[in-house]
Amino acid sequence: MKGLLTSLITVLTFTGLQAQTVPSVPKLVVGLTIDQLRTDYIEAFSSLYGEKGFKRLWKEGRVYQNAEFNFTNIDKASSVAAIYTGTPPGINGIIAQDWIDRVSTRPVNCVEDKSFMGIYTDETTSASALLTSTIADELKVATQGNALVYAIAPYREAAILAAGHAGNGAFWMNDETGKWCGTTYYADFPYWVTRYNDQKGLDFRIGDMTWTPHHPVEMYRFLKSEWPQEGFKYHFDDQKKSKYRKLKTSPYINDEVNLLATECLYSCPMGEDETPDMLSLTYYAGNYDHKTAMEAALEMQDTYVRLDKSIADLLDVIDKKVGLHNTVFFITSTGYTDGDAPDLNKYRIPTGEFHTNRCAALLNMYLMAIYGQGQYVEAHHGLQIYLNQKLIEDKQLSLPEVISKSADFLIQFSGVNEVYTSYRLLLGAWTPEVYRIRNSYNRKRSGDLLIDVLPGWTIVQENPANNKLVRKSYIPAPLIFLGGNVKPEIIQTPVNVDCIAPTLAHFMRIRAPNACQTAPLTNICK
Repeated sequence: MKGLLTSLITVLTFTGLQAQTVPSVPKLVVGLTIDQLRTDYIEAFSSLYGEKGFKRLWKEGRVYQNAEFNFTNIDKASSVAAIYTGTPPGINGIIAQDWIDRVSTRPVNCVEDKSFMGIYTDETTSASALLTSTIADELKVATQGNALVYAIAPYREAAILAAGHAGNGAFWMNDETGKWCGTTYYADFPYWVTRYNDQKGLDFRIGDMTWTPHHPVEMYRFLKSEWPQEGFKYHFDDQKKSKYRKLKTSPYINDEVNLLATECLYSCPMGEDETPDMLSLTYYAGNYDHKTAMEAALEMQDTYVRLDKSIADLLDVIDKKVGLHNTVFFITSTGYTDGDAPDLNKYRIPTGEFHTNRCAALLNMYLMAIYGQGQYVEAHHGLQIYLNQKLIEDKQLSLPEVISKSADFLIQFSGVNEVYTSYRLLLGAWTPEVYRIRNSYNRKRSGDLLIDVLPGWTIVQENPANNKLVRKSYIPAPLIFLGGNVKPEIIQTPVNVDCIAPTLAHFMRIRAPNACQTAPLTNICK
Protein backbone atom coordinates (compact mmCIF):
# COMPACT_ATOMS: atom_id res chain seq x y z
CA MET A 1 0.00 0.00 0.00
CA LYS A 2 2.84 2.37 0.89
CA GLY A 3 4.60 1.56 -2.40
CA LEU A 4 1.41 2.17 -4.37
CA LEU A 5 0.91 5.56 -2.70
CA THR A 6 4.48 6.55 -3.50
CA SER A 7 4.00 5.58 -7.15
CA LEU A 8 0.77 7.58 -7.40
CA ILE A 9 2.47 10.68 -5.96
CA THR A 10 5.34 10.27 -8.41
CA VAL A 11 2.98 9.93 -11.38
CA LEU A 12 0.92 12.94 -10.33
CA THR A 13 4.05 15.02 -9.79
CA PHE A 14 5.45 14.27 -13.24
CA THR A 15 2.04 14.76 -14.83
CA GLY A 16 1.86 18.21 -13.20
CA LEU A 17 5.30 19.10 -14.47
CA GLN A 18 4.40 18.04 -17.99
CA ALA A 19 1.23 20.14 -17.85
CA GLN A 20 3.22 23.26 -17.13
CA THR A 21 4.46 25.36 -20.04
CA VAL A 22 8.23 25.36 -19.92
CA PRO A 23 9.51 28.27 -22.04
CA SER A 24 12.11 27.33 -24.62
CA VAL A 25 15.65 28.66 -24.38
CA PRO A 26 15.91 31.85 -26.49
CA LYS A 27 18.16 31.83 -29.53
CA LEU A 28 19.18 35.43 -28.86
CA VAL A 29 19.28 37.64 -25.78
CA VAL A 30 19.38 41.37 -26.48
CA GLY A 31 20.23 43.80 -23.70
CA LEU A 32 19.54 47.49 -24.30
CA THR A 33 20.83 49.86 -21.65
CA ILE A 34 19.70 53.43 -22.31
CA ASP A 35 21.86 56.01 -20.59
CA GLN A 36 19.73 58.29 -18.36
CA LEU A 37 16.37 56.90 -19.52
CA ARG A 38 13.48 58.04 -17.30
CA THR A 39 10.06 56.44 -16.90
CA ASP A 40 8.38 59.78 -16.21
CA TYR A 41 9.73 61.24 -19.46
CA ILE A 42 8.62 58.19 -21.45
CA GLU A 43 5.09 58.64 -20.16
CA ALA A 44 5.02 62.45 -20.33
CA PHE A 45 5.97 62.53 -24.02
CA SER A 46 3.78 59.57 -25.06
CA SER A 47 1.56 61.59 -27.40
CA LEU A 48 4.62 62.29 -29.57
CA TYR A 49 5.46 58.63 -30.26
CA GLY A 50 4.67 56.22 -33.06
CA GLU A 51 3.06 52.83 -32.51
CA LYS A 52 6.11 50.55 -32.79
CA GLY A 53 8.47 51.89 -30.11
CA PHE A 54 7.58 52.72 -26.53
CA LYS A 55 3.88 52.10 -27.12
CA ARG A 56 4.68 48.59 -28.33
CA LEU A 57 6.87 47.96 -25.30
CA TRP A 58 4.10 49.12 -22.97
CA LYS A 59 1.54 46.94 -24.78
CA GLU A 60 3.53 43.73 -25.38
CA GLY A 61 6.26 43.86 -22.73
CA ARG A 62 6.52 43.19 -19.03
CA VAL A 63 7.15 46.72 -17.77
CA TYR A 64 8.55 47.39 -14.30
CA GLN A 65 8.16 51.14 -14.00
CA ASN A 66 10.51 51.56 -11.06
CA ALA A 67 13.87 49.85 -11.43
CA GLU A 68 16.28 50.84 -8.66
CA PHE A 69 20.00 50.67 -7.94
CA ASN A 70 20.91 49.73 -4.37
CA PHE A 71 24.04 51.90 -4.23
CA THR A 72 25.02 55.57 -4.42
CA ASN A 73 27.07 57.69 -6.86
CA ILE A 74 25.70 55.88 -9.90
CA ASP A 75 27.34 56.60 -13.25
CA LYS A 76 27.38 54.90 -16.64
CA ALA A 77 30.20 52.51 -15.68
CA SER A 78 28.98 51.38 -12.26
CA SER A 79 25.41 50.97 -13.52
CA VAL A 80 26.33 48.76 -16.50
CA ALA A 81 28.61 46.64 -14.31
CA ALA A 82 25.80 46.19 -11.76
CA ILE A 83 23.29 45.21 -14.45
CA TYR A 84 25.47 42.53 -16.04
CA THR A 85 27.02 41.11 -12.84
CA GLY A 86 23.93 41.30 -10.63
CA THR A 87 26.09 42.79 -7.88
CA PRO A 88 26.84 46.29 -6.50
CA PRO A 89 30.20 48.09 -6.96
CA GLY A 90 31.44 47.02 -3.54
CA ILE A 91 31.57 43.47 -4.88
CA ASN A 92 32.18 43.80 -8.63
CA GLY A 93 34.83 46.51 -8.09
CA ILE A 94 33.54 49.09 -10.59
CA ILE A 95 32.88 51.90 -8.11
CA ALA A 96 32.84 54.58 -10.82
CA GLN A 97 34.13 55.43 -14.27
CA ASP A 98 37.36 56.63 -12.59
CA TRP A 99 38.96 56.26 -9.18
CA ILE A 100 42.31 56.98 -7.52
CA ASP A 101 45.00 54.33 -7.92
CA ARG A 102 46.61 53.88 -4.50
CA VAL A 103 50.06 53.23 -5.99
CA SER A 104 50.33 56.13 -8.44
CA THR A 105 47.85 58.39 -6.56
CA ARG A 106 46.45 59.33 -9.98
CA PRO A 107 42.95 58.83 -11.39
CA VAL A 108 42.58 55.65 -13.46
CA ASN A 109 39.77 54.68 -15.80
CA CYS A 110 37.86 51.54 -14.84
CA VAL A 111 38.70 49.77 -18.12
CA GLU A 112 42.19 51.19 -18.71
CA ASP A 113 44.79 48.45 -19.20
CA LYS A 114 48.14 49.07 -20.86
CA SER A 115 48.66 45.34 -21.39
CA PHE A 116 46.40 45.43 -24.46
CA MET A 117 46.45 47.50 -27.63
CA GLY A 118 43.58 49.46 -29.05
CA ILE A 119 42.14 48.82 -32.52
CA TYR A 120 41.15 51.99 -34.40
CA THR A 121 42.08 53.84 -31.19
CA ASP A 122 45.02 54.73 -28.95
CA GLU A 123 43.04 53.69 -25.85
CA THR A 124 44.35 50.60 -24.07
CA THR A 125 41.45 48.66 -22.67
CA SER A 126 40.30 45.48 -20.94
CA ALA A 127 37.76 44.15 -18.43
CA SER A 128 40.48 43.15 -15.94
CA ALA A 129 39.27 45.55 -13.23
CA LEU A 130 35.86 43.86 -13.17
CA LEU A 131 36.19 41.47 -10.22
CA THR A 132 33.27 39.11 -10.84
CA SER A 133 31.77 37.22 -13.76
CA THR A 134 28.96 38.67 -15.87
CA ILE A 135 25.93 37.02 -17.41
CA ALA A 136 27.83 37.13 -20.72
CA ASP A 137 30.77 35.28 -19.16
CA GLU A 138 28.48 32.61 -17.76
CA LEU A 139 26.88 32.13 -21.18
CA LYS A 140 30.31 31.53 -22.73
CA VAL A 141 31.18 29.03 -19.98
CA ALA A 142 27.88 27.18 -20.28
CA THR A 143 28.21 26.80 -24.06
CA GLN A 144 31.93 25.93 -23.94
CA GLY A 145 32.68 29.14 -25.79
CA ASN A 146 30.25 28.47 -28.65
CA ALA A 147 27.83 31.32 -27.87
CA LEU A 148 28.47 34.59 -29.69
CA VAL A 149 28.67 37.60 -27.37
CA TYR A 150 29.08 41.14 -28.70
CA ALA A 151 28.58 44.57 -27.11
CA ILE A 152 28.16 47.91 -28.92
CA ALA A 153 28.06 51.26 -27.11
CA PRO A 154 28.91 54.92 -27.70
CA TYR A 155 31.62 54.76 -25.01
CA ARG A 156 34.10 52.08 -24.08
CA GLU A 157 33.17 51.54 -20.43
CA ALA A 158 29.65 50.40 -21.33
CA ALA A 159 30.86 48.21 -24.20
CA ILE A 160 33.61 46.48 -22.22
CA LEU A 161 31.61 45.89 -19.04
CA ALA A 162 28.66 44.48 -21.00
CA ALA A 163 30.88 42.15 -23.05
CA GLY A 164 32.60 40.98 -19.87
CA HIS A 165 35.81 38.98 -19.67
CA ALA A 166 34.96 36.29 -22.21
CA GLY A 167 32.97 38.10 -24.91
CA ASN A 168 33.80 37.87 -28.60
CA GLY A 169 34.12 41.61 -28.93
CA ALA A 170 33.23 45.06 -27.61
CA PHE A 171 33.00 48.09 -29.88
CA TRP A 172 32.68 51.79 -29.10
CA MET A 173 32.94 54.99 -31.10
CA ASN A 174 36.25 56.84 -31.28
CA ASP A 175 35.77 60.44 -30.13
CA GLU A 176 38.37 61.72 -32.60
CA THR A 177 37.63 59.78 -35.79
CA GLY A 178 34.06 58.49 -35.55
CA LYS A 179 35.27 54.94 -36.27
CA TRP A 180 34.09 51.94 -34.28
CA CYS A 181 37.06 50.72 -32.27
CA GLY A 182 37.99 47.83 -30.01
CA THR A 183 40.79 46.15 -28.10
CA THR A 184 43.14 43.19 -28.49
CA TYR A 185 41.85 41.96 -25.12
CA TYR A 186 39.22 40.01 -27.06
CA ALA A 187 40.05 37.22 -29.50
CA ASP A 188 39.92 39.14 -32.75
CA PHE A 189 38.49 42.20 -34.43
CA PRO A 190 35.74 40.97 -36.78
CA TYR A 191 36.12 41.69 -40.47
CA TRP A 192 32.60 43.09 -40.61
CA VAL A 193 33.51 45.95 -38.25
CA THR A 194 36.54 46.82 -40.40
CA ARG A 195 34.41 46.65 -43.53
CA TYR A 196 31.80 48.89 -41.93
CA ASN A 197 34.43 51.44 -40.88
CA ASP A 198 35.95 51.47 -44.36
CA GLN A 199 32.70 51.69 -46.30
CA LYS A 200 29.95 53.09 -44.08
CA GLY A 201 31.71 54.88 -41.20
CA LEU A 202 30.21 57.94 -39.58
CA ASP A 203 33.12 60.09 -40.81
CA PHE A 204 31.78 59.71 -44.37
CA ARG A 205 28.31 60.96 -43.38
CA ILE A 206 28.59 63.41 -40.52
CA GLY A 207 29.03 66.39 -42.84
CA ASP A 208 25.44 65.93 -44.05
CA MET A 209 23.90 65.40 -40.61
CA THR A 210 21.88 68.22 -39.07
CA TRP A 211 19.66 67.91 -36.01
CA THR A 212 16.42 69.87 -36.06
CA PRO A 213 13.09 69.10 -34.32
CA HIS A 214 11.30 66.05 -35.70
CA HIS A 215 7.88 67.51 -34.89
CA PRO A 216 6.69 71.15 -35.02
CA VAL A 217 8.07 72.98 -31.99
CA GLU A 218 4.60 73.81 -30.68
CA MET A 219 4.06 70.09 -30.01
CA TYR A 220 6.92 70.09 -27.49
CA ARG A 221 4.98 71.54 -24.59
CA PHE A 222 5.82 69.09 -21.79
CA LEU A 223 9.10 70.58 -20.52
CA LYS A 224 9.43 74.28 -19.86
CA SER A 225 12.58 76.38 -19.84
CA GLU A 226 13.52 79.59 -18.10
CA TRP A 227 14.73 80.75 -21.50
CA PRO A 228 12.11 80.51 -24.27
CA GLN A 229 13.22 78.44 -27.27
CA GLU A 230 11.82 78.89 -30.75
CA GLY A 231 13.67 75.89 -32.11
CA PHE A 232 17.16 74.50 -32.54
CA LYS A 233 19.53 73.44 -35.30
CA TYR A 234 22.83 71.63 -34.82
CA HIS A 235 25.19 70.89 -37.70
CA PHE A 236 27.68 68.51 -36.15
CA ASP A 237 30.42 69.06 -38.70
CA ASP A 238 30.67 72.70 -37.57
CA GLN A 239 32.29 71.47 -34.34
CA LYS A 240 35.64 70.55 -35.91
CA LYS A 241 37.43 69.21 -32.84
CA SER A 242 34.46 67.81 -30.97
CA LYS A 243 31.93 66.86 -33.63
CA TYR A 244 31.87 63.17 -32.70
CA ARG A 245 31.69 63.94 -28.98
CA LYS A 246 28.75 66.25 -29.64
CA LEU A 247 26.97 63.66 -31.78
CA LYS A 248 27.42 61.05 -29.03
CA THR A 249 25.26 63.26 -26.79
CA SER A 250 22.47 63.46 -29.37
CA PRO A 251 19.83 60.88 -30.35
CA TYR A 252 21.67 60.33 -33.63
CA ILE A 253 24.17 58.10 -31.82
CA ASN A 254 21.37 55.58 -31.24
CA ASP A 255 20.91 55.18 -34.98
CA GLU A 256 24.68 54.63 -35.32
CA VAL A 257 24.49 51.86 -32.71
CA ASN A 258 21.59 50.32 -34.66
CA LEU A 259 23.54 50.39 -37.92
CA LEU A 260 26.48 48.47 -36.46
CA ALA A 261 24.12 46.09 -34.62
CA THR A 262 22.39 45.34 -37.93
CA GLU A 263 25.79 44.73 -39.54
CA CYS A 264 26.59 42.33 -36.70
CA LEU A 265 23.31 40.40 -36.99
CA TYR A 266 23.62 39.92 -40.75
CA SER A 267 27.39 39.26 -40.84
CA CYS A 268 27.65 36.52 -38.22
CA PRO A 269 25.34 33.64 -37.31
CA MET A 270 23.71 35.20 -34.24
CA GLY A 271 20.46 33.51 -33.29
CA GLU A 272 20.72 30.91 -36.05
CA ASP A 273 21.13 27.75 -33.96
CA GLU A 274 19.99 26.31 -30.65
CA THR A 275 22.93 27.81 -28.75
CA PRO A 276 21.80 31.16 -27.30
CA ASP A 277 23.81 34.23 -28.31
CA MET A 278 23.92 37.66 -26.65
CA LEU A 279 23.98 41.16 -28.11
CA SER A 280 24.37 44.04 -25.64
CA LEU A 281 23.66 47.59 -26.83
CA THR A 282 23.79 51.02 -25.21
CA TYR A 283 21.78 54.07 -26.28
CA TYR A 284 21.85 57.66 -25.06
CA ALA A 285 18.84 59.59 -23.71
CA GLY A 286 20.52 62.41 -21.79
CA ASN A 287 20.80 66.12 -22.45
CA TYR A 288 22.53 67.35 -25.59
CA ASP A 289 26.16 68.29 -24.88
CA HIS A 290 25.43 67.52 -21.19
CA LYS A 291 23.46 70.75 -20.84
CA THR A 292 20.77 71.08 -18.19
CA ALA A 293 17.11 70.35 -18.84
CA MET A 294 16.44 74.06 -18.41
CA GLU A 295 18.80 74.85 -21.26
CA ALA A 296 17.70 72.08 -23.61
CA ALA A 297 14.00 71.43 -22.99
CA LEU A 298 13.13 71.11 -26.67
CA GLU A 299 16.14 68.92 -27.38
CA MET A 300 15.21 66.54 -24.57
CA GLN A 301 11.69 66.03 -25.89
CA ASP A 302 12.97 65.50 -29.42
CA THR A 303 15.54 63.02 -28.07
CA TYR A 304 12.74 60.81 -26.75
CA VAL A 305 10.83 61.10 -30.04
CA ARG A 306 13.88 59.92 -31.97
CA LEU A 307 14.70 57.32 -29.31
CA ASP A 308 11.20 55.91 -29.81
CA LYS A 309 11.93 55.48 -33.51
CA SER A 310 15.37 53.91 -32.85
CA ILE A 311 13.79 51.31 -30.57
CA ALA A 312 11.14 50.58 -33.20
CA ASP A 313 13.83 50.12 -35.86
CA LEU A 314 15.84 47.80 -33.61
CA LEU A 315 12.81 45.64 -32.79
CA ASP A 316 12.00 45.42 -36.48
CA VAL A 317 15.54 44.30 -37.40
CA ILE A 318 15.62 41.63 -34.68
CA ASP A 319 12.13 40.41 -35.57
CA LYS A 320 13.09 39.99 -39.23
CA LYS A 321 16.46 38.35 -38.55
CA VAL A 322 15.74 36.12 -35.55
CA GLY A 323 12.09 36.61 -34.60
CA LEU A 324 10.96 38.15 -31.33
CA HIS A 325 9.49 34.78 -30.35
CA ASN A 326 13.07 33.43 -30.42
CA THR A 327 14.47 36.43 -28.55
CA VAL A 328 14.46 37.68 -24.98
CA PHE A 329 14.82 41.43 -25.02
CA PHE A 330 15.46 43.58 -21.94
CA ILE A 331 15.60 47.36 -21.74
CA THR A 332 16.68 49.36 -18.72
CA SER A 333 18.33 52.61 -17.68
CA THR A 334 21.62 53.64 -16.13
CA GLY A 335 19.58 55.13 -13.29
CA TYR A 336 21.07 58.61 -13.08
CA THR A 337 20.82 61.90 -14.99
CA ASP A 338 23.18 64.73 -15.82
CA GLY A 339 23.22 67.46 -13.19
CA ASP A 340 20.81 70.36 -13.15
CA ALA A 341 21.76 74.01 -13.05
CA PRO A 342 21.70 75.69 -9.62
CA ASP A 343 18.26 76.96 -8.67
CA LEU A 344 17.75 80.61 -9.45
CA ASN A 345 17.93 82.98 -6.48
CA LYS A 346 14.40 84.22 -7.09
CA TYR A 347 13.03 80.90 -5.79
CA ARG A 348 15.01 81.24 -2.51
CA ILE A 349 15.93 77.54 -2.40
CA PRO A 350 18.98 77.08 -0.10
CA THR A 351 22.18 76.59 -2.05
CA GLY A 352 25.93 77.05 -1.90
CA GLU A 353 29.26 75.87 -3.29
CA PHE A 354 31.45 73.09 -1.92
CA HIS A 355 35.07 73.14 -3.13
CA THR A 356 36.63 69.69 -2.84
CA ASN A 357 40.20 70.90 -3.44
CA ARG A 358 39.98 73.56 -0.73
CA CYS A 359 38.47 71.02 1.64
CA ALA A 360 41.35 68.58 1.03
CA ALA A 361 44.00 71.32 1.47
CA LEU A 362 42.51 72.53 4.75
CA LEU A 363 42.27 68.97 6.05
CA ASN A 364 45.97 68.44 5.31
CA MET A 365 46.86 71.65 7.21
CA TYR A 366 44.75 70.50 10.14
CA LEU A 367 46.47 67.11 10.28
CA MET A 368 49.90 68.76 10.06
CA ALA A 369 48.99 70.94 13.04
CA ILE A 370 48.24 67.80 15.04
CA TYR A 371 50.81 65.28 13.80
CA GLY A 372 53.63 67.37 12.29
CA GLN A 373 54.81 68.05 8.75
CA GLY A 374 53.76 65.74 5.93
CA GLN A 375 51.37 65.19 3.05
CA TYR A 376 48.61 63.42 4.94
CA VAL A 377 45.99 63.87 2.21
CA GLU A 378 47.36 61.85 -0.66
CA ALA A 379 44.61 62.57 -3.19
CA HIS A 380 40.95 63.38 -3.59
CA HIS A 381 38.50 62.41 -6.29
CA GLY A 382 34.88 63.44 -6.46
CA LEU A 383 33.77 63.50 -2.84
CA GLN A 384 36.27 60.91 -1.67
CA ILE A 385 39.48 61.70 0.20
CA TYR A 386 42.43 59.31 0.19
CA LEU A 387 44.83 59.56 3.13
CA ASN A 388 48.55 58.77 2.91
CA GLN A 389 48.46 55.45 4.75
CA LYS A 390 52.19 54.83 4.32
CA LEU A 391 53.08 58.17 5.94
CA ILE A 392 50.68 57.45 8.79
CA GLU A 393 52.29 54.03 9.28
CA ASP A 394 55.84 55.47 9.12
CA LYS A 395 54.93 58.00 11.82
CA GLN A 396 53.53 55.13 13.89
CA LEU A 397 50.15 56.81 14.10
CA SER A 398 46.84 55.05 14.52
CA LEU A 399 45.03 55.02 11.16
CA PRO A 400 41.55 54.75 12.76
CA GLU A 401 42.38 57.74 14.96
CA VAL A 402 43.59 59.87 12.04
CA ILE A 403 40.52 58.96 10.00
CA SER A 404 38.21 59.74 12.93
CA LYS A 405 39.81 63.15 13.56
CA SER A 406 39.59 63.90 9.84
CA ALA A 407 35.88 63.12 9.83
CA ASP A 408 35.30 65.34 12.87
CA PHE A 409 37.07 68.17 11.05
CA LEU A 410 35.27 67.74 7.72
CA ILE A 411 31.80 67.63 9.25
CA GLN A 412 32.23 71.27 10.26
CA PHE A 413 32.42 72.53 6.65
CA SER A 414 29.46 74.45 5.28
CA GLY A 415 27.39 72.28 2.97
CA VAL A 416 28.55 68.99 4.48
CA ASN A 417 25.65 66.83 5.55
CA GLU A 418 27.61 63.79 6.74
CA VAL A 419 31.07 62.21 6.55
CA TYR A 420 31.39 58.45 6.26
CA THR A 421 34.68 56.80 7.20
CA SER A 422 35.90 53.48 5.82
CA TYR A 423 35.68 51.96 9.30
CA ARG A 424 32.11 53.11 9.78
CA LEU A 425 31.08 51.60 6.45
CA LEU A 426 32.85 48.31 7.08
CA LEU A 427 32.17 47.84 10.78
CA GLY A 428 29.50 50.34 11.84
CA ALA A 429 25.81 49.93 12.55
CA TRP A 430 23.42 49.23 9.69
CA THR A 431 21.08 51.92 8.39
CA PRO A 432 19.37 52.12 4.98
CA GLU A 433 21.68 54.96 3.89
CA VAL A 434 24.82 53.26 5.17
CA TYR A 435 23.74 50.11 3.32
CA ARG A 436 23.54 51.98 0.00
CA ILE A 437 26.87 53.71 0.53
CA ARG A 438 28.47 50.46 1.69
CA ASN A 439 27.35 48.82 -1.55
CA SER A 440 29.23 51.49 -3.52
CA TYR A 441 32.37 51.19 -1.37
CA ASN A 442 35.34 48.97 -2.24
CA ARG A 443 38.09 49.00 0.36
CA LYS A 444 40.89 48.78 -2.22
CA ARG A 445 39.56 51.43 -4.58
CA SER A 446 37.44 53.84 -2.54
CA GLY A 447 38.71 56.67 -0.36
CA ASP A 448 39.17 56.65 3.40
CA LEU A 449 36.57 59.39 3.80
CA LEU A 450 33.36 59.89 1.84
CA ILE A 451 31.67 63.28 2.06
CA ASP A 452 27.92 63.71 1.72
CA VAL A 453 26.99 67.23 0.54
CA LEU A 454 23.60 68.84 1.15
CA PRO A 455 21.01 68.81 -1.67
CA GLY A 456 20.97 72.03 -3.67
CA TRP A 457 24.68 72.67 -3.21
CA THR A 458 27.11 72.64 -6.13
CA ILE A 459 30.27 70.53 -5.94
CA VAL A 460 32.97 72.68 -7.52
CA GLN A 461 35.84 70.83 -9.18
CA GLU A 462 39.16 72.01 -10.62
CA ASN A 463 37.60 71.63 -14.08
CA PRO A 464 34.44 73.78 -14.13
CA ALA A 465 32.90 71.44 -16.71
CA ASN A 466 32.75 68.76 -14.01
CA ASN A 467 30.85 70.87 -11.47
CA LYS A 468 27.79 69.04 -10.22
CA LEU A 469 24.63 70.10 -8.44
CA VAL A 470 23.64 67.71 -5.65
CA ARG A 471 20.11 66.45 -6.11
CA LYS A 472 18.83 63.38 -4.29
CA SER A 473 15.25 63.21 -5.52
CA TYR A 474 13.96 59.90 -6.85
CA ILE A 475 14.37 59.29 -10.59
CA PRO A 476 12.00 56.60 -11.92
CA ALA A 477 13.72 54.26 -14.37
CA PRO A 478 12.13 51.34 -16.25
CA LEU A 479 12.99 47.68 -16.67
CA ILE A 480 11.23 46.03 -19.60
CA PHE A 481 11.25 42.40 -20.80
CA LEU A 482 9.90 41.56 -24.25
CA GLY A 483 9.77 38.56 -26.58
CA GLY A 484 9.77 34.81 -26.10
CA ASN A 485 6.94 33.82 -23.78
CA VAL A 486 7.07 37.03 -21.74
CA LYS A 487 3.71 37.88 -20.25
CA PRO A 488 2.66 41.53 -20.83
CA GLU A 489 1.98 43.48 -17.66
CA ILE A 490 2.71 46.89 -16.16
CA ILE A 491 4.06 46.67 -12.61
CA GLN A 492 4.47 49.57 -10.20
CA THR A 493 6.27 47.65 -7.45
CA PRO A 494 9.97 48.63 -7.40
CA VAL A 495 12.56 46.03 -8.44
CA ASN A 496 16.32 46.15 -8.16
CA VAL A 497 18.47 45.92 -11.28
CA ASP A 498 20.51 43.13 -9.68
CA CYS A 499 17.62 40.83 -10.63
CA ILE A 500 18.30 41.23 -14.37
CA ALA A 501 21.31 38.90 -14.59
CA PRO A 502 19.74 35.98 -12.66
CA THR A 503 16.50 36.38 -14.61
CA LEU A 504 18.40 36.12 -17.90
CA ALA A 505 20.28 33.13 -16.51
CA HIS A 506 16.92 31.50 -15.75
CA PHE A 507 15.74 32.11 -19.32
CA MET A 508 18.93 30.59 -20.76
CA ARG A 509 19.19 27.69 -18.25
CA ILE A 510 22.68 28.70 -17.15
CA ARG A 511 24.34 29.76 -13.90
CA ALA A 512 23.92 33.29 -12.61
CA PRO A 513 27.13 35.37 -12.31
CA ASN A 514 29.45 34.06 -9.62
CA ALA A 515 28.78 36.82 -7.05
CA CYS A 516 25.07 37.31 -7.75
CA GLN A 517 22.89 36.21 -4.84
CA THR A 518 19.61 37.70 -6.03
CA ALA A 519 16.72 35.46 -7.06
CA PRO A 520 15.34 35.79 -10.62
CA LEU A 521 12.05 37.54 -11.23
CA THR A 522 9.12 35.14 -11.20
CA ASN A 523 5.82 34.81 -13.05
CA ILE A 524 7.27 36.47 -16.16
CA CYS A 525 6.31 33.84 -18.74
CA LYS A 526 2.84 33.02 -20.03
